Amino acid sequence: MKKFLLGSLSSVLVLCSQMAMANDIEQIDAAANTMNLEQLQTLSQQGQDYAQAYAYYRLAISANVLSQPTLANSALSHAQSGLEALNRVSSNADNLALLASVYGMQIALDPAKVSIYGSKVGLTLTEAKTLEPNNPRVVLIQAISAFNTPSAYGGGMQKTIMLSNMAIDLFAEPCDNICWGHAEAYTWRGLAKQNSGDKQGALDDWQQAINVQTDYGWAHFLLKQNREVSQ
Repeated sequence: MKKFLLGSLSSVLVLCSQMAMANDIEQIDAAANTMNLEQLQTLSQQGQDYAQAYAYYRLAISANVLSQPTLANSALSHAQSGLEALNRVSSNADNLALLASVYGMQIALDPAKVSIYGSKVGLTLTEAKTLEPNNPRVVLIQAISAFNTPSAYGGGMQKTIMLSNMAIDLFAEPCDNICWGHAEAYTWRGLAKQNSGDKQGALDDWQQAINVQTDYGWAHFLLKQNREVSQ
């Protein structure tokens, strides 16, 4: 009876933790979609472990878009140090996938850092893939990495589209904990299609991203931008 009660209590605690994580990520995504730097800073200071690192990651992206490089670099450093600390305790596919994306963004903000972080992106993704080959965020980060890597070095637009297809299929599975990335997968696939000359395919993907997440600001921006250009 005692073992049963302890097992039940453990299950309840895990469920509560998952619900809290899902709620934290929803709040972070909502702030990121409107590039609310103040709210993202608050969430990054209040969060713990993965949620805190994710908030810093989204803060870095938003700050970069809004031309605040000092804040972007600071937030990215916090995200990196937090995720590296988590992975020293226990390797986890979602931690590793986000860390790989942080390494990639370090290069995007300062291409001179490719010698420091270039190999880390690949090694971290390989470790994540080994742990959870069907984790949709792992495959999404692979797609983003392929988008930013020339085809001569194993990347390119067709590989981005292929990996985005895989990620989108995996995102169709039920999720109740760390669930971000579904709309993002459509958005990156749309960017790859645009770069491949498939403008209508890109527009369709960005619209699909909004169908998945109605307040997804990046897809709204891309649709508006491209419709204005075509007029």
